[in-house]
Amino acid sequence: MLLEATNLTKSFGERTLFSGASFKIEAGEKVGIIGANGSGKTTLFNIISGNEEPSGGGIVKAKGVTVGFLSQFACSGSTRTCYDEAVQVFSHLIRLEAELEDMHTLLEKNPTPDLIEKEQLKREAFQTAGGLTYKSRTRAALIGIGFTNEELDFSVSALSGGQRSKIELCKLLLSAPDIMLLDEPTNHLDIEAIEWLDSFLVASKSAAVIISHDRYFLDRVVNKIFALEYGKITTYNGNYTKYLAVKEQCEEAVKREYQNSMREVHRIEGIIKQQRQWTREKNIKTAESKQKQIDRILKELQIPESEIPNITLSFKAEGHCSNTVLTLNGAEKRFDNKTLYSGVSLTLMRGERVLMLGANGCGKTTLIKEIKNGLGRLGIGVTVGYFDQHGNTLNPNKTIFQQLSDTFPQKSNTEIRSALALFLFRGEDVFKEISTLSGGEKARVALCELMLKKDNFLLLDEPTNHLDLASREVLESALDDYDGTILAVSHDRYFINRLADRILYFKNQTLLEHRGNYDDYISSLALEDKTQNEKKTAGAGGTAYKQAKEEAARQRKLKTQLQKTEAEIEELEARQNSLEEQLTLPEIISNYQKLGEINSQLEEVKEELLKALELWEELSNQIT
Repeated sequence: MLLEATNLTKSFGERTLFSGASFKIEAGEKVGIIGANGSGKTTLFNIISGNEEPSGGGIVKAKGVTVGFLSQFACSGSTRTCYDEAVQVFSHLIRLEAELEDMHTLLEKNPTPDLIEKEQLKREAFQTAGGLTYKSRTRAALIGIGFTNEELDFSVSALSGGQRSKIELCKLLLSAPDIMLLDEPTNHLDIEAIEWLDSFLVASKSAAVIISHDRYFLDRVVNKIFALEYGKITTYNGNYTKYLAVKEQCEEAVKREYQNSMREVHRIEGIIKQQRQWTREKNIKTAESKQKQIDRILKELQIPESEIPNITLSFKAEGHCSNTVLTLNGAEKRFDNKTLYSGVSLTLMRGERVLMLGANGCGKTTLIKEIKNGLGRLGIGVTVGYFDQHGNTLNPNKTIFQQLSDTFPQKSNTEIRSALALFLFRGEDVFKEISTLSGGEKARVALCELMLKKDNFLLLDEPTNHLDLASREVLESALDDYDGTILAVSHDRYFINRLADRILYFKNQTLLEHRGNYDDYISSLALEDKTQNEKKTAGAGGTAYKQAKEEAARQRKLKTQLQKTEAEIEELEARQNSLEEQLTLPEIISNYQKLGEINSQLEEVKEELLKALELWEELSNQIT
């Protein structure tokens, strides 16, 4: 057991986020924290990390347990390169390596027994702590998280906020604390990087506590769920899908109890109304007593999710349009003589749901914006609605109400307010300025505007970003019922799986397609890789056969070289042990000339051994 919370409570004034929460985090567990925006997920994070105190109860960590979390200000003020910043997580190894180099210099000048022993102990500590591989691990993690080899040498100061966040994430993963705290770790990552992160976390021996709205990610990675609901923290064993199944059963019981309690409340309210018709003291006291009874019931009442307000969303496609909605022929985009994409051809038919995938920076958002701005040929009667993931379609200087009333001048104030109420903007909330809104609030305003427009062709750029789980599911249901055409960019694999009947993906600066959803797409890629491997191993004549033979020969040479290197390592290690034993002999210690000769030999052996180990690692990575 790494950490245990007992009767944890957190309040702000009269508002209690959660109370009486007790849970444990075991070694290696992957825990997903879910809950509506504002339910207390980040607060719980801060309490676990020790950055915030609970109002009641407490947390006990096992002795020596380390907790790591992402810095709020990613790489702030760093002047290092991307690689140099990430490798700082191994500063203790960098320091040890420098100390070893200094000791080698001293040994060459004055190889005393005391110095030899110190050097040996330090070298063993360096190797045990991963000193021989920390540089390659840092590079591999940065590449896995989405950086190119070229970007590793970029200055951190020149990187975007998203890229700096990725470096901080990389540093946290490499530091391997006992417990990792990850707040929306898939933000800023494309699908390939998310897939890498999935695999890394599953294989990691560290426990992880993860806030995420990425349901596909939660299904792949976590084996326990902490759900912040009804002012409590409830633990569910299993991933997100298992949580939903158990939650559905629990929700039915909650709903029955709620309905029974509300029937009792209404019955007592009837009694109170009847008693208050009489003005006698006895009747007044009875009414007051019954009201206290209602108050007790309502205080202890657990409200089912079906009774909790959530956004209400419904997309309608008005106006008939032709069967062909959009045609692109050989579209191309360049920036500063650099080709972003070229030869992009695409035909969208009425009613299709098409999802666009690809690495960050490949041109997905650019292509969506270009289509919005007139790229390609639209069909007759096609009207375009556009959702921008950053809320750039909204005027930051307007209030929420002004944004909608200016866009729809024909609608009355009541109609505007009614529409906003569906998206949880009620009362004075409608007069908030757009510039003061959170990402989730901006997304709700933009979706409200999109709903009211009733276009028959929707261009959506990362529509689930900033939405909590409940809102994402409402959006998916609305789009599922939508009778128009959808072209969307998304990294949300759950969203893609539910909606897509066709997937477009960027590869080598052009756009390819696959019929089906995300799981179909992944299966297709796996089958394609398998087929290619079978062709290579089958050796069915021609170039493929020649290449297969050449690769087989290369692998045989590599294995032979690996065996020779292993034998060389064994021989060098035996020589090293022999020389180190000689250094302990009294006749050698007393003979400084002989001591110097053996130390020189030992240094040569160590250098040869280090080279042999590096070669062994390189050969091992090449052998398939």
